[in-house]
Amino acid sequence: MGFSVLKFGGSSVADATNMSRVLDIVGGALDGGRVVLVSSAISGCTDGLLACADGDLEREAALMDRHLAIVRRLFTGEEQAEAAAEVMRLFAAMEAAPAEEKVTFGELLSTRILARKLECERIHAHWVDSRELVVKDDLPETYRRIRAAVAATDAAVVVAPGFICCDSSGRICTLGRGGSDYSAALYAAALGADSLQIWTDVPGIMTANPKQVPAARTIPGMSYRAALEMAEHGAKVLYAPTVAPAMEAGIDIEIRNTFAPAGRFTRISAQPDASPWIGVASQGGEICLVGTEEADFDSASDSVQETLRTAGIAPLSVRVDGLNLLVRVREAIELPALQALHRAFFETRPLREVNLFIAGFGAVGKALVQMVGRTAATVAERTGKTLRVAGLGDSRRWRIDLGGVASLDGAVAGDFVDAVIDLAPKGSVFVDCTDSETLYKRYPDLFRAGLHIVSSNRRSFAVPYVEYAALQAAARENGCFFRYETTVGAALPMLESLAIGANSCDEILSIEAVVSCTLNQILSAYGEGPTFASLVKAAQEAGLTEPDPRLDLGGRDALRKLLILAREAGVQLEEKDVVIEPMIPASLFGVPLDAFYKGLEALEPVFAKAQRDALATGRRRRFVAFLEKDAASPLGYRAGIRVVEVPETHPAYYLRGTENAILIRSAFHPTPIVIQGPGEGARQAAASLLNDILR
Repeated sequence: MGFSVLKFGGSSVADATNMSRVLDIVGGALDGGRVVLVSSAISGCTDGLLACADGDLEREAALMDRHLAIVRRLFTGEEQAEAAAEVMRLFAAMEAAPAEEKVTFGELLSTRILARKLECERIHAHWVDSRELVVKDDLPETYRRIRAAVAATDAAVVVAPGFICCDSSGRICTLGRGGSDYSAALYAAALGADSLQIWTDVPGIMTANPKQVPAARTIPGMSYRAALEMAEHGAKVLYAPTVAPAMEAGIDIEIRNTFAPAGRFTRISAQPDASPWIGVASQGGEICLVGTEEADFDSASDSVQETLRTAGIAPLSVRVDGLNLLVRVREAIELPALQALHRAFFETRPLREVNLFIAGFGAVGKALVQMVGRTAATVAERTGKTLRVAGLGDSRRWRIDLGGVASLDGAVAGDFVDAVIDLAPKGSVFVDCTDSETLYKRYPDLFRAGLHIVSSNRRSFAVPYVEYAALQAAARENGCFFRYETTVGAALPMLESLAIGANSCDEILSIEAVVSCTLNQILSAYGEGPTFASLVKAAQEAGLTEPDPRLDLGGRDALRKLLILAREAGVQLEEKDVVIEPMIPASLFGVPLDAFYKGLEALEPVFAKAQRDALATGRRRRFVAFLEKDAASPLGYRAGIRVVEVPETHPAYYLRGTENAILIRSAFHPTPIVIQGPGEGARQAAASLLNDILR
């Protein structure tokens, strides 16, 4: 059996959880023969090392802490001590290295950890030093050294750092940003590998950058030439120089998703392209439509002109370049131009009739059904779409009728998701109005069946990040939209505001969010007569709290929403990263509800004093979830949930009842963006769901 070369990017090895996934993938690949594992540095490490070269000791300490945290999670006992000692030795070597070499230590750290963990898992691994094997600009010598180094070991897995190399004089240097892909291609070509797999955080090369065009879909197969054109014109998922060594050696390149290893991917090979148009990429105001010999460039040029004219965009130029169509626009309107061209060339026109399949027929589900019926004429006039509720279901029964349904009368017993997958037309919208903690596990099945998903179920998104990322990947790889604005702030556009900033590369500096409707209701009403305990009891009886109100008082609801907010801002926040200061002592969590309420009444003097002290300084108490930049934290941010005394100048000071608010500070907007308004209510949630369905 031959070799497989597997390269993993920075997001794939960002933390211990992701590294464990990498090791699982490598273990599976061993069934087909020996493996060369090439890895980038952990995400953000290269930038951090550049800062270290400039003398930033704080960034250096933060990087060391991140690597040691990975070691603590991956190893135990003596193995942990040895791995930690090796990390410390590498950081000591980095400190002593010349400034220009410090950037090369990220890949040394990640690959030494991976190699050591493989050995702990009883997989014979051998680490090789790419600084000694890869000679920049000398392919014959590079191939000779790689073959000799690999032939000298019988290890099942050869682990090699990407990105780093030497020049012909032996001076340590790098292959440039994205160079780890190229490293992997060099190892594959040198060894005549059976396959070259580039593992990243997206499901292959897509028809456009999915961060810019949510409707982009995975390209299953493409030629070396088409892949090179996409890479050279801005498709960052593949480093352009990677293609040449693989193409010359006749090795297929697979672009795969670490977070969905069994999902769709792109295979790059010598096979001809199957479609006239492959994809669209852009950079610096130039948009490239990558075509093939089957493309009709005259017709396409006319289509481009008409598409942009309809979108109100005047192109600076449209010209044919080989098998590509190049469109030049002003950089300020590059994104809308890109999206318009993708719709014209790669998206199916929206159907006039949109079938909705609604899971959960409680207050929100019923409000949505009523709203769809009540607004049908207006929606059709303004959007050209006819919405139809074609199915309703709950945890036990369902009713589907493509002619339209309005209730569960006549429902049959069974699994609603299975019925939807069997009966729903492709392009329909599945709407999750439930509080289910498990329904999200069926989302990938729905995406594979061609259904879009709109959800108000925040439990589906406060899962471990790797599961959250897998859901996003499943939506992208199947070309489906996935929207969930309602999960935080009901009808308030909190997530949309964060996503717009993140997608435009705005750096989030901090988020402050009052998103617990329950606790804001209690805190804003407290001090006007009833005791704190009686307000909690009333909120529970009104159905405003969880069945056990301690979940609210302990910050559980706020935690779910903070995780969603952070992830939408591009921060891979996990529960363990959030420091929660509950509103009640730990002793009240492990007792029956009756004893809890008695204990809460006994704490009334404490609550009353805190309230008086706040009012005496002109402040009000609010339960706030926050995320803020912190270079010393592993993620670059620290997060917490606690009661804060806010002054009259703070927007949350004036919140009443179940209102929510969020303050977003960013590099583009250091003066906070403030969004506030009703955070609770079936009608508000239904309106937000309807907006997600229509946009």
